[in-house]
Amino acid sequence: MPTPEHIWEAADLPARRLAGVALNPSSPQDVLLRLLADGPPAVRMVLCRDRILPDAVVEAVLRHPDTRTRSFFARNPHVDPAQRARLVDDPEWFVRAHLADGPKLPFGRVCRPLPDEVVVRMIDTYDNDSLMGTIYRQISTALRLSMPTHPVAKVRRWGIGKWDRLPAEIQAALLADPDEDVRESARDSARRYAQSRDPAWVERELPDWGHARWEMLMYHALSRTVVDTILTAPDAGQEREAIARNPSLPADVVVLLAGDPDPAVREWIAYRADLGPAERRALAVDPDPAVRLAVSVHPELSERERAAIDYEVPLDYSFQAWPGPLVPRDPAHVRRDADSGHPLIRRRAAEDRTLPPDLLERLAADEDLGVRVLLAQYHPDAPAPLLLRSFLEYTGHERAHLTTRPNFPTAGLAAFADHEDPEVRALAARDPHTAPATVERLTRDPDPAVRAALARHPNLPRARLTELLDDEELAHAAAANPALDPELIQRLVATLAPSVDRGAKAGR
Repeated sequence: MPTPEHIWEAADLPARRLAGVALNPSSPQDVLLRLLADGPPAVRMVLCRDRILPDAVVEAVLRHPDTRTRSFFARNPHVDPAQRARLVDDPEWFVRAHLADGPKLPFGRVCRPLPDEVVVRMIDTYDNDSLMGTIYRQISTALRLSMPTHPVAKVRRWGIGKWDRLPAEIQAALLADPDEDVRESARDSARRYAQSRDPAWVERELPDWGHARWEMLMYHALSRTVVDTILTAPDAGQEREAIARNPSLPADVVVLLAGDPDPAVREWIAYRADLGPAERRALAVDPDPAVRLAVSVHPELSERERAAIDYEVPLDYSFQAWPGPLVPRDPAHVRRDADSGHPLIRRRAAEDRTLPPDLLERLAADEDLGVRVLLAQYHPDAPAPLLLRSFLEYTGHERAHLTTRPNFPTAGLAAFADHEDPEVRALAARDPHTAPATVERLTRDPDPAVRAALARHPNLPRARLTELLDDEELAHAAAANPALDPELIQRLVATLAPSVDRGAKAGR
């Protein structure tokens, strides 16, 4: 089957124009149904994948004979997951696999979970290949936590996961589970964990090279022979860095590596919770700034000790939202972090989505850019002034995510129409009061993203809007403009030839 990219590249101007109509919030239900029934592939792709749909259109999508059309709806991030979940028993593996894989979202973005009963059905009835994608992103926290004791055997098997994180009583129950596959998986997990804690086994099985060697050096229990071999090898600098983060490292080796000539090794040692007071004091005045920064966040330091360290917090980090922990953090620990004088520790607090109102208000005015932007990225009640300020000041990865936050403002954004940054100029497209002349001017902006954003603004003068419908670049955006004349929408859709044999489309 052609990829979505190939489908769009193959679309001609009329098809791209109709794809814009499919996205237009003013397009009535009968137009959407006609586009679904008779539209070319690019139109059906955009319609089913890129917008919320009326219930009647959803019903028609679910019954559509074309496999690819249904599969696009299976990955729609805009609709209620319960609507996508109705494809759980689709007759085509291709559709079921896309439902399991889930919506395509920017890396790290939180995906709304499917209903628990649907995920359970998928685990219980789908073949493994259909679940090898990103279904984990679509599992609710409650279901994840209940998996090891779930009544469905295949779900319990999925819940084994990190063996060492399971309570002893649950481990025992899984090892004695009535289902043979669950028992076998539990035994395998218990055996692998026991081996990872056995220095003799690790020494015997440690590969000479490759990813498995690095993982074992970082996380498995290491014998003294393995450690000494790495310490004495003349070209093992990176491997010393690997063992520096290993929790089983002997105390005397921690002391030794705290004075390693490689600053990357010292930096990893500086993060260790078992770092002694003398080593903390030595690393606090290390000549390398990255080492000083690493030790400055050590949990055993007092706030006064942190403040005495000459550290500098970089602002070129990627301030983006990531999925939160399965178990919420202790509110007292979050408050302690928010009260810290160290920006990196306050940033940890800013990532808590349940931050109470007083801490939300305080951190919204924090002097550190990272604290403010992370708060804006994570907190569901981040205020409008914080969101706008963060967007204006932060230019790193996932900046655009800020504009999707619930409270991102619209009023007053026309003031940025002449800003030197094109992403900021494009904010004028969000202001319903941007002057028509400004909207028209920005459809000729040097930046293509600005041109496309303003082509969808309802204040675009009608003559310019009509002109853009024949523009190879902007026809798609212009046809999505909610101010498009309803009669013109009907005329555009009337150009479609009725499908003679819709069944012949299936599988295309």
